[in-house]
Amino acid sequence: MSLHIKKNDKVKVIAGKDRGKIGKVLKISGKDGRVLVENVNIMKRHSKPTARNKQGGIVEKEAPIHNSNIMVMCGKCVKPTRIRIRSLEDGKKMRVCAKCDEIIE
Repeated sequence: MSLHIKKNDKVKVIAGKDRGKIGKVLKISGKDGRVLVENVNIMKRHSKPTARNKQGGIVEKEAPIHNSNIMVMCGKCVKPTRIRIRSLEDGKKMRVCAKCDEIIE
């Protein structure tokens, strides 16, 4: 499955309980099309005390969300945007903002 999102991209959630939040992509699972975004889709997990974690208790961590629920933020026009793939003169393919034609790194 091909994704329009890469690690360390700044993205905005456009659907779901965290709609409107902005975060950085931490991890991508291309096989099932899910993305782990910083401080988005926080889940609470109960953990027993172990040798590593002597305290135990409730741990909060991010859960992955589907890639269709996020959009890449453009650095120039500062809005969520669609991505276009454009070929440069030397044959390299670059991701480009669909609104302002700014190259997205």
